[in-house]
Amino acid sequence: MSPEGACNDSIGALFRDISTCRACPRLVEWREAVARDKRASFKDETYWGRAVPGFGDASARILVLGLAPAAHGANRTGRMFTGDRSGDWLYRAMHKCGLANQPLSTDRSDGLELTNAYVAAVVRCAPPDNKPTPVERDTCRGFLTRERALLAQLKVVVCLGSFAYDAACREFAVRPKPKFGHGVVVDAETVTLVCSYHPSQQNTFTGKLTETMLDDVFSVAVRLAQA
Repeated sequence: MSPEGACNDSIGALFRDISTCRACPRLVEWREAVARDKRASFKDETYWGRAVPGFGDASARILVLGLAPAAHGANRTGRMFTGDRSGDWLYRAMHKCGLANQPLSTDRSDGLELTNAYVAAVVRCAPPDNKPTPVERDTCRGFLTRERALLAQLKVVVCLGSFAYDAACREFAVRPKPKFGHGVVVDAETVTLVCSYHPSQQNTFTGKLTETMLDDVFSVAVRLAQA
């Protein structure tokens, strides 16, 4: 089924459609090559190696939107922001504010549950150099549109990085688009966008993003979601 889906949609149908998608040849080739060749530290693991569905509470008021699965993170584990340092930062922050039942996310069977939150990415396959093309981004957009429709209680979108922010602005018709910046809050047609620097190693190792900064973003998101 195409990213646009069908009239009688469900989270389960969306999960199946994402996990079986092969619409972008370059991304399919890359994600499968990574899953086949593996990183030495994960050589005994079976990689997911497919497009990665969203994860979380179907009645969520908060959507956390990232760029794409990490090659040896979600592309390995099959769950967004799971098995890499970005996920360590993200779920720790979400746990602190009551959106996650535990601060760690190592694999799909680790017991992690989200409350009032759903985590997804703009592009659902791990891209080479973490850089999807505009065509690949646009091809995936239908999945975000379907998630938006299925998350009927959605009030806040936490945009992790400028790529996610740009996609959210397109999806929620933000015009004119305010400049991206950490902590920027933007009112959209039906939701509020809350911007954060992405918890990538580049940002966290250099101090561009600190734990306090990320915690503050989620505090704002929770407050807006409860309003």
